[in-house]
Amino acid sequence: MRPNFYPEGLLSGSKVPSNSEEESKLTTQLWHLNGRCPEETIPIRRTKKNDILRANSLERFGKKRPLAAPQPKNAEPDLISQSGHQHAIVYVEGDKYYGAKATINVWEPKIQQPNEFSLSQIWILGGSFGEDLNSIEAGWQVSPDLYGDNRTRLFTYWTSDAYQATGCYNLLCSGFIQINNQIAIGASIYPVSGYDGSQYDISLLIWKDPKEGNWWIQFGNSYVLGYWPASLFSYLADSATMIEWGGEIVNSEFDGQHSTTQMGSGHFPEEGFGKAGYFKNIQIVDGSNNLRPPKDLNTFTEQSNCYNVGNDNDGDWGNYFFYGGPGRNPNCP
Repeated sequence: MRPNFYPEGLLSGSKVPSNSEEESKLTTQLWHLNGRCPEETIPIRRTKKNDILRANSLERFGKKRPLAAPQPKNAEPDLISQSGHQHAIVYVEGDKYYGAKATINVWEPKIQQPNEFSLSQIWILGGSFGEDLNSIEAGWQVSPDLYGDNRTRLFTYWTSDAYQATGCYNLLCSGFIQINNQIAIGASIYPVSGYDGSQYDISLLIWKDPKEGNWWIQFGNSYVLGYWPASLFSYLADSATMIEWGGEIVNSEFDGQHSTTQMGSGHFPEEGFGKAGYFKNIQIVDGSNNLRPPKDLNTFTEQSNCYNVGNDNDGDWGNYFFYGGPGRNPNCP
């Protein structure tokens, strides 16, 4: 399978460009040091016994907790403590959306407890935040429970019932169909950005094929990774009603204190380039299959003293924002 159409306004038009040196320099995966996969195969990260033993239960292996998606308007304090998930995001709603794109700065945030994680991603959402939320997600994450280490890894996620029974990370259940033999989902991304040092980022594009209706994902400028069949979803079989970009962490409140798990670079957005994490060139795909800047961007965070977000726009970076934070600090006990 290949997508029938790419969004208009992609640099490449409808052609997939060949790899440039710069591209491959920025999007190395560590497993490439040991070789590549032959044509007609795909790389799949091996699931080991210990991976499954770290999960709360066999049923929950490879799944997010219910209530994981950021729900901008209803940040009641009890909702925060109930799910333990905290966010710093930029979002658009109020229209029909057929995809989203962003270039995401890659870091290796520190995680306090093994059952916590830190990620930076795009959410494609359809439906209400009740029992039937549809979500397609992709980005990078550090998740000791899921992977058994603290490396930064490329990931995807999907659910059609608000993270209850359907969906999972990566290829840990059936659903997402990979077609690419060069990029392994769930494999580590290398190198990562350093504070006041070199900055590395990845570009992700998710879009709905107007002909077949499947949702495709492209990594960088050249790697079409695969697709989520339209049949997995109810609302997203038509279109998305909300797009979100940003960071998410789990705060398990160990010892009754806020977690020190970092989001993004672990520094607040005010510190700016080279120090804080960023998303740049944020775009949505509209009903005419055109990539364009989103209108009326909003920001949302549950506790801005712990993790925050600030958006802006300029020429080269288009719509962009810095985001993140250290978690527990004097203003976030």
